[in-house]
Amino acid sequence: MVQIIVEDLKVPEDCSVIVGQAHFIKTVEDLYEAIVSAVPNAEFGLAFCESSGPRLVRYEGNNEDLKKIAIENALKIAAGHFFIIVFRNAWPINILNEIKRVPEVVNIFAATSNPLQIVLVETEQGRGVIGVIDGGKTTGIETKENIIERRKFLRKIGYKLG
Repeated sequence: MVQIIVEDLKVPEDCSVIVGQAHFIKTVEDLYEAIVSAVPNAEFGLAFCESSGPRLVRYEGNNEDLKKIAIENALKIAAGHFFIIVFRNAWPINILNEIKRVPEVVNIFAATSNPLQIVLVETEQGRGVIGVIDGGKTTGIETKENIIERRKFLRKIGYKLG
């Protein structure tokens, strides 16, 4: 029997999230090191769903509240080798490349500050992530005013020169 399940991630409004799949128990330590190397002042919690042996949620982080949030989300998803990083004081763009360089990381499903849903398939063996829903449905094409706003925003947050 196959069942499709959609789970909403619970992430504070002032945080971003990166979700993916990795393959080894040392993932939590390596993800921790990647994040603090990329943005030392980022506050974060991360959790990893172990897929064999005791099949525990392994976790790390430098913020107790964000660790709890990551753990709760990981338990809700409960998919083999799924990981979640919940963080603030950084944007996904600041740490994503370091996360991708972690040898255990197999896939990145999303890196976002938007509301996020995880689409899962469940069989008798377990659960797997088959996709994500990142934010809302597209509503149209940007106008010239939207382009100006986008460019101003990127300069305001320091990603483009004034």
